[in-house]
Amino acid sequence: MAAIDQRRDAFRAMSSASAALAERARRVMPGGNTRTTVYQSPHPPYVAYGKGATIVDMEGDARLDFINNYTSLIHGHADPDINAAVIEQLQYGTSYAMPTVHEVALAELIADRIPSVEHLRFTNSGTEAVMMAIKGARAFTGRPKILKFEGCYHGSYDFAEISQVTPESRWEESETPATATALGTPQGVMENVLVARYNDIADAERAITRHHDELAAVLVDPMPSRVGTVPATHAFLSALRAMTRAYGIVLIFDEVITLRVAYGGMQSVVGVTPDMTTMAKIIGGGFPVGAVGGAAEIMAVFDPRQGPKVPHGGTFNANPITSVAGLTAMEKMTPAEFDRINALGETLREGLAEAMDGARVPGQVTGAGSVFNLHLHNRPLTDYRSTSLTPAEKARTAAVYQSMLAHGIFLSPSMMGCVSTPMDSADIHTCVDAFAAALHETA
Repeated sequence: MAAIDQRRDAFRAMSSASAALAERARRVMPGGNTRTTVYQSPHPPYVAYGKGATIVDMEGDARLDFINNYTSLIHGHADPDINAAVIEQLQYGTSYAMPTVHEVALAELIADRIPSVEHLRFTNSGTEAVMMAIKGARAFTGRPKILKFEGCYHGSYDFAEISQVTPESRWEESETPATATALGTPQGVMENVLVARYNDIADAERAITRHHDELAAVLVDPMPSRVGTVPATHAFLSALRAMTRAYGIVLIFDEVITLRVAYGGMQSVVGVTPDMTTMAKIIGGGFPVGAVGGAAEIMAVFDPRQGPKVPHGGTFNANPITSVAGLTAMEKMTPAEFDRINALGETLREGLAEAMDGARVPGQVTGAGSVFNLHLHNRPLTDYRSTSLTPAEKARTAAVYQSMLAHGIFLSPSMMGCVSTPMDSADIHTCVDAFAAALHETA
């Protein structure tokens, strides 16, 4: 136990390399941070390098990486095939003010796999992909408003980030409120975003029926990470599809994370095809990327041949480094490889659930495919409110997270994780054993 405690605290010591880097960072970045999701108090461990399924911090501690840069590194770190493709392209340049064959090849692959995608455009992040999807839907319909779901994260575009958090004091309101996430959000933004509860058909129907003539789009993540990685029910998604089709509203699936669930994304699993799909993460092979795709009729609003209704530029959109990395990464994800890592994901979810049963600890595991999320309580999970943690649950989750770090397992602080292709059954058992030990230590 003493060795584990030392390992857990190595990066926290004021004499550590991570502490020194954090102090340097605070001199030039607010709070020493440029990415809220990786912030920890007093400072996070700083990474030295990653290789395959393993990540090593500046103190030399190696951990199995089950978060993979928030699900984007489906092939883990420093994949040799992706590295080779990037090194080859580096000899010919990193970006140009001209298109390349590489972006065409990646676009062809995505359009071939994703049911909703006839045409697509690349961006540099999931945030940008969502932003362009919303702007495209407005241009196509001529309507100003969107409907999104409480607690769901879709990046940092003003309209998409409404109601990422709803204060508990407002849960009793008769209609699901639109709340600002960022201080200074204009009132005009909030007035143009309707909010409903996730997985709640009646609440969605209320908003859509009442405002259908103003709604450009309904934006939904079929398994939102900020709502406990709880999959949407087939009935919920089917109802959204029927209502949006009836009123001429664009249905947008945010598959930035869920594209890794299956060869054709989550939409191919649930059997519901949206009008537009936003993508990022795995399609970039570890490099900055995003894409928005959909029906050719809708995507035509971006077509410069017609005088685009929605101009869309971006200095690094579809740059050849991202394109060759993404194409290599996606080509390696054959149906058989999806089946293999999804089977590992299922084994992991079962093992984690069994560990909680064995420790007589209330809890459950959500997710699908290669994605999982641990919850240290037993209440039914359907939406943002049911997945929101009490203060005691937050404290317990934080303690288990720290113990998992000590046992060499790296997850997100919300206890979400994913399987990458370098992993095998031994890595799955290591994670389950570490979780069982963490439950014992934090009991």
